[in-house]
Amino acid sequence: MGKRVIDLLGSGLGLLLLAPVLLLVALAIKLDSPGPVFFRQTRVGRGGVEFRIHKLRTMRQADGADEAGAAAQITVGDDPRITRVGALLRRTKLDELAQLIDVWRGCMSLVGPRPEVPRYVAMYPPALRATLLGVRPGITDPASLAFRHESELLARAADPQREYLEVVMPAKLAISARYIGEASWLRDLQCIAATVGTLWTRRSASPCGPLV
Repeated sequence: MGKRVIDLLGSGLGLLLLAPVLLLVALAIKLDSPGPVFFRQTRVGRGGVEFRIHKLRTMRQADGADEAGAAAQITVGDDPRITRVGALLRRTKLDELAQLIDVWRGCMSLVGPRPEVPRYVAMYPPALRATLLGVRPGITDPASLAFRHESELLARAADPQREYLEVVMPAKLAISARYIGEASWLRDLQCIAATVGTLWTRRSASPCGPLV
């Protein structure tokens, strides 16, 4: 069974089964703070093609804030922009469920390297760039599981931006590149199962075989 077929079946079934949950979350977001239910941001997908990713909004909508400004930022620790509902969504990773829409559209896959904003993609090492952009980005992969608590890690750094660019991003890219080289539908299923398992814990995970 092809990866795209699995993505279509998985995203379609997920959107159908999770529809009541998504509706309740959407209502909570609207009641908690003014603004749209979804946060959309430009990311780089397969072949370097840009697309607008869907996330359930977890931050207050600042007056005059534009997407370009948001794309240049990283979220660190207890960011004051995060709403009460948003904190819960981020802690449980439920804000990422909206990306099932992007999987259905064909912009993303259930499992694949996490899509970055154009600013950071421009900093990819040339040796890895073609590999990382040669597949559809995903909702989850071994790198995102290993760095599940990335914002807390960055919060402990003296310079979060530098820590991300010099330590976190290179490590994640290396893990993602290795995943691509060893990818299989069975390993993807293992990653999905590991992702579901981490939703109920506060621990990071290193699933899918010896990838990290």
